[in-house]
Amino acid sequence: MLLVSLISYIDRNTLALLAPTILAETGLSAEQYGWIIFVFSIAYMASNPLWGRLLDRAGLREGMFASVGFWTLASVSHAFASGFWSFAVARGALGFGEGATFPGGLRTAVQTLPMEKRSRGIAVSYSGGSLGAVLTPIIVTPVALAFGWRGAFWFTGAIGVLWLVLWAFVSRRPELRSRPERQGSATPLPPGPGISDPRTWAFMAAYALGAMPLGFILYGTSIYLNRALGASQLDVGKVLWVPPLGWEVGYFFWGWVLDRYGAGVREKLTLYRWIFGGLLLFSLPLAASHRLAVPGGIADWTPLLFELFFETFVASGFVMVSLHYATWVYTGVHAGLIAGLGAGSWGAAVAVAMPYMGRLFDQQRWEQAFVVATLFPVAGLLLWWLGASSAGHRGTSPNSAAG
Repeated sequence: MLLVSLISYIDRNTLALLAPTILAETGLSAEQYGWIIFVFSIAYMASNPLWGRLLDRAGLREGMFASVGFWTLASVSHAFASGFWSFAVARGALGFGEGATFPGGLRTAVQTLPMEKRSRGIAVSYSGGSLGAVLTPIIVTPVALAFGWRGAFWFTGAIGVLWLVLWAFVSRRPELRSRPERQGSATPLPPGPGISDPRTWAFMAAYALGAMPLGFILYGTSIYLNRALGASQLDVGKVLWVPPLGWEVGYFFWGWVLDRYGAGVREKLTLYRWIFGGLLLFSLPLAASHRLAVPGGIADWTPLLFELFFETFVASGFVMVSLHYATWVYTGVHAGLIAGLGAGSWGAAVAVAMPYMGRLFDQQRWEQAFVVATLFPVAGLLLWWLGASSAGHRGTSPNSAAG
């Protein structure tokens, strides 16, 4: 699961990494690029709960074969794109296929690990995404320089094929071949997330809006470095691994914190409030990031890159705490759907934000873009607080996530 999330982020971040070259060659504007991200994000948003429900009912083995096979073809299709509509179609197909990534990771963690190890298991599964974002500039830049940006997408497709071969062997394990509903007792399943449940909306708000700066940094940093600071495509490739490294470190740190301090706490809402409050406080410096930007060489960008590193570290905390909250409320039986709703809602937030962010970039309103990105976690925590408090969490218990 770590490898599949790694590959998914190599596939999706290749476009972000090579955006300066692709936009220059195809004549696309940053706003059009934002709309292409919008198409991906809408497809990703819609497919996450669909794949999550499928994995909960049909099982991991078949579901992941179908998902990765589909998005591998979609990734290769980018090599044939030449304008806005062809990129948008390829991106939408990629977003639809990748919707199984994190539902598969969470489903695997709750299906194969005891409760006291699940947060770290989720961190391992999810960390492939951040690791993929770290490795994309290191791996893809030399491929693109040698074979062109179209060759880079053939390369990402080849990686997907290799994972499918590996999965054919790994997924023979009995707990991965069996269907989830056959593993428990004959007792009725506890109710899962629902559209009328304020706890569902609270979870999605904390996940999507709290982690929204992650999307802004992943998809916008290459264009920002190129246009605001004069970085070449080679320079972008040399430094773009730094911001997502904070995301990678964050998954393991927050997973350890939740396993260490969350398992035995009876007043879990109090724990979540304290952690979310700290995360919100740490997310605020993002608004001033543009003031750290100094045109020049790579060494001059160190303060900015460190700040972006720190903000992806914070964003990963919103993801991990949100998932911990949702699996406590609804139990791990609904893990696929929970992960799908979380990642899907994040895709929706990115879809709404990125066209506007692209317009701000076209207008060189850099500082305003960073300020707007900072407002999303503020809104997310407020909505989580309102939804979680109004629900009262009647009927839940400290050990409800054991399912």
